Amino acid sequence: MGRDQWDAAPSRRTPWGAIALVMLTGLALMRNGVDASAGPPQPAAAASVAGPRDTAAAAPVADEPVQPLPYAPASRVQIPSIEVDAPLVDVNLDPAGWIEAPPAQDPNLAGWYQNGIAPGQRGTAVVVGHVDNLAGPAVFYGLGSLKKGKQIEVARYDDRVAVFEVYGVEVFPKDDFPGPRVYGDTGYAELRVITCGGGYSKADGYDGNVVVFARLVETR
Repeated sequence: MGRDQWDAAPSRRTPWGAIALVMLTGLALMRNGVDASAGPPQPAAAASVAGPRDTAAAAPVADEPVQPLPYAPASRVQIPSIEVDAPLVDVNLDPAGWIEAPPAQDPNLAGWYQNGIAPGQRGTAVVVGHVDNLAGPAVFYGLGSLKKGKQIEVARYDDRVAVFEVYGVEVFPKDDFPGPRVYGDTGYAELRVITCGGGYSKADGYDGNVVVFARLVETR
């Protein structure tokens, strides 16, 4: 997609809730993890989202914390507390209906699901990236160590920045991934950042996905 010709109200957008419920049950991310005894950090129990487990997760808020932004493509993601500063590339769905991962050769690269919600727009935007590649740790290696209250910044091609605050970090099994809970529309401008996690084996790779839940708290 040409970055100088993006449509402020693209007609190609499909209702995200329908995609989440019908097509997405997990992420086909890197399956060749680093062969190390420790592995990437995993979310602590204290970081889990408080609330119903069978519906779209939502942190309790009295009112919408900040006015959402209009649509604009995302260009970069920064998570200062875990030293993430990476460009974003567009990713789509693969033939099986799973979100594609960005190319694994570049360890400092993340992907934004461009046919969903733009970061800062009302709805649930999705950013994905590898935890590692064959050479070692990759962009979201430290994602499981992220704490509640930390911030994620997403720069956009309209020169705006959407700032999100983390309210939960969890790991879910790939074979029982709660799509509606992760991808569902909470009524707010939200962000999910997702990578591989859980247990690892050479035969099958990682058996889960680490998911960060965050809500828009500032724009600039």
